[in-house]
Amino acid sequence: MSHHFQSISFQGMRPGKRLIILGGVHGNEPCGTVAIRRILDELERGTLTIESGSVTFVPVCNPLARSQYTRMGERNLNRRLVPTDFPQQFEDYVANWLCPLLSSHDVLLDLHSFHTPGRPFAMLGPRNNQGDLEPFTHEAEEEALARHLGVELFVDGWLDTYASGVRRRQQMSGCDEQDVQYGVGTTEYMRRQGGYGLTLECGQHEDTAAPEVAYRAILNTLAWLGLSGQVKPTEAANRTTLRLFEVVDRESPDDRLARGWRSFERLEAGELIGIRADGEELRAQEAAHIVFPNPDAEPGCEWFYLARAVDRV
Repeated sequence: MSHHFQSISFQGMRPGKRLIILGGVHGNEPCGTVAIRRILDELERGTLTIESGSVTFVPVCNPLARSQYTRMGERNLNRRLVPTDFPQQFEDYVANWLCPLLSSHDVLLDLHSFHTPGRPFAMLGPRNNQGDLEPFTHEAEEEALARHLGVELFVDGWLDTYASGVRRRQQMSGCDEQDVQYGVGTTEYMRRQGGYGLTLECGQHEDTAAPEVAYRAILNTLAWLGLSGQVKPTEAANRTTLRLFEVVDRESPDDRLARGWRSFERLEAGELIGIRADGEELRAQEAAHIVFPNPDAEPGCEWFYLARAVDRV
């Protein structure tokens, strides 16, 4: 099956930030695509204008996954995102097109949704650091944008927590990751190119409110960065930040969650989270929050994450 890739760019009359906004990195997450097309319509009609800098929209990053309405085409585009001289899977061809596009911009807003019900939230990058895993120097700018997206919940600690899970599962079957680079997606790649970016999880996949969350976040981002000339948004009040600290894998198709968890539900110490196929009970070792619970996870892949509250954004 043949597919093509599409990006649409607008350039303002004055200099400014180079912003890129992505939708449809995963094919079963429609909110970003819907919101981007709504914004494009307003730009075409002239009810919204780009006055400074530039913005590039990618309504559907993964057209194969979108045509199938599945999370991925042949593999997860948002894992191990890197150009390759020897593309084999469809997502390799996407990466060869998308990565240079990301590199030519300063700021990324990547619009997603999630599997189970829960509150919209933004995924933050690391603190400024010169480490080997995810060196970064734009913490202040990234956090400032996060505070003005229109959501009040934030999550960080993704890549180092994911890396610990990769190290543990390297000897297990079921996933194809070979090293911690498998945790590198769009925002991680953007930071490695010297920019910064946020993943905004706008709600559950089919939540009718999710496209509105995405739409407002686009308008707020354009205004905050000074691209649209609109009044800058106010900071979200009552902000909460959770830091991921553990990922638990599903080992068997007979492993089951204790109940239908919602992302960010609070767990009390000792509370039953799930039961392994052999009857082993998984209980919270401390008061925490469950994040990204996936009752349909493939064996050997992430089943749920645990997070604790921190003082950050």
